[in-house]
Amino acid sequence: MSTATASKAAESTAFRILASLSVCHLLNDLLQSLLPAVYPILKSSYHLDFVQVGLITATSQLTASLLQPVVGMYTDRRPMPYSLASGMAFTLTGLIVLAMAPNFQTILVAVGLVGVGSSVFHPESSRVARMASGGQHGLAQSLFQVGGNAGSALGPLLAAFIVVPYGQASIAWFSAIALIAIFLLTRIGHWYKANRGILRKSYGSRSASAAGNRKIAFAVAILIALVFSKFFYLVSLTSYYTFYLISKFGVSVRDAQIYLFIFLGAVAAGTIIGGPVGDRIGRKHVIWWSILGPLPFTLALPYSNLFWTAILTVPIGLLLASAFPAIIVYAQDLVPGRVGAISGLFFGLAFGMGGIGAALLGKLADATSIEFVYRVCAFLPAIGLLTAFLPNLNRPRAA
Repeated sequence: MSTATASKAAESTAFRILASLSVCHLLNDLLQSLLPAVYPILKSSYHLDFVQVGLITATSQLTASLLQPVVGMYTDRRPMPYSLASGMAFTLTGLIVLAMAPNFQTILVAVGLVGVGSSVFHPESSRVARMASGGQHGLAQSLFQVGGNAGSALGPLLAAFIVVPYGQASIAWFSAIALIAIFLLTRIGHWYKANRGILRKSYGSRSASAAGNRKIAFAVAILIALVFSKFFYLVSLTSYYTFYLISKFGVSVRDAQIYLFIFLGAVAAGTIIGGPVGDRIGRKHVIWWSILGPLPFTLALPYSNLFWTAILTVPIGLLLASAFPAIIVYAQDLVPGRVGAISGLFFGLAFGMGGIGAALLGKLADATSIEFVYRVCAFLPAIGLLTAFLPNLNRPRAA
């Protein structure tokens, strides 16, 4: 086979891998998004307060966040192609335990297992996406992440039509989705194992730092603040939006899930936009308008009627979601050669910020009201002003 033919074959395979990764991310996050989608059922069945609802989210997301950087650093040194399928096995176990959970403590164990599965999935799958990117790192990251956001949007919809009418035990039916994901991830593991040497150049050189050490530390601190802003606000919607709609407007649980689906659909659209736009105009520009841009919409949301609440969540989700692919690739370019560690750190921060935010906002909601939570969170996008202090990375596009 000629060199050109082999190159085309490898490129074709890489696009198939990106598509498969996106599908697996969809399946993974669909399963994870069942948790907040069934909160009203769990709250009613187990007589939980908002602090306990927040602890459920915190257990899932903190389990993931604490392990993801560790997994990323370890696999930077010792890649584990089949860890993706192994991680999904934890998710499968967690779903089955959740479906049969007799008490609150068992629910926490179940969501912890789902969190472990996520902690393994995200760093390694982000690495494979970069390997298969062909130099279009933002596009690859967006394709990978949009699968997750699409799954997050589908989860509440499936919960509304399956779990709500059939009860908690029906969560076990979703184990079939986990089995499909395990099959696909095993095939991706075969490709990863066979091609990690051929596509090693996609990692970047560890010696070619994009900035000095002080600039790197300062920029990472700013990125962490931006991730805090983005995910604290997002968790206020993903965890408590259904309660907000039920409390303020008196909608049914099923209708609230549909409104949540609309918001999460906008999040999915924003994710696919952010990466390729960052490839063209630069990550910093995307981070600017995606973090700060939602501010007027978040300020208006707490004072809007039901119609305008649904409308306003669309630009909020669209803009906020476009930030994360740009942040991930910006950080990977900032610290070359540490794809797993950087991916694990920022995916872990995303889950950790979400978990801490869910617990704190739940406590605030119990002490005040859900409406007050949204009035406070409305100012979080103003943290996007810190983007002005990020260094400009004049990095040539990889071949």
